[in-house]
Amino acid sequence: MKIVRGEIPCHKVWEDDQHLAFLDIRPLRPGHTLVIPKVAVDYLFDMDPQAYGALMQAVRTVARLLKERTQCQRVVEVVLGYEVPHAHVHLIPTNSMAEMPSFGGTPTDHAELAKLAAHLRGGA
Repeated sequence: MKIVRGEIPCHKVWEDDQHLAFLDIRPLRPGHTLVIPKVAVDYLFDMDPQAYGALMQAVRTVARLLKERTQCQRVVEVVLGYEVPHAHVHLIPTNSMAEMPSFGGTPTDHAELAKLAAHLRGGA
């Protein structure tokens, strides 16, 4: 909230009445931007559906701005949720998957995946 109130400086990229977008101070790529709601919410998925939808529209607006202004091939959207206790979405301009940290885990066999999928559906 200190950034929203102007108590901590930021490099603002975009804002509206409900959201603020500013450059990440530890960017993965040039133009790496955070989009936040101006109302404090710790966990993104605890937001009420209307506020969540409005945030995603703001994220889309900022992603389009980044793609146009950085002339990147794609803007990657990442939600981590552990860095600070304020919901935020990372937008990272990229030109290839090689520009992103690895998200690949250890390969799992299909029997294990089927078992986990059944568990997540509420089955065995």
